[in-house]
Amino acid sequence: MPPAKAGGKNTGRGEKNVGDALRAVYHDAVSETIPDEMLDLLNKLG
Repeated sequence: MPPAKAGGKNTGRGEKNVGDALRAVYHDAVSETIPDEMLDLLNKLG
């Protein structure tokens, strides 16, 4: 696939797959619980 022109949008299928994958990874990361040890360390800073 040729690169998109500067300022243009490349709305190819591959970008949708990458976007979906990034959204899934982000969702998984923000859904994780924070370990108690990390919360204790953060509380000591504040």
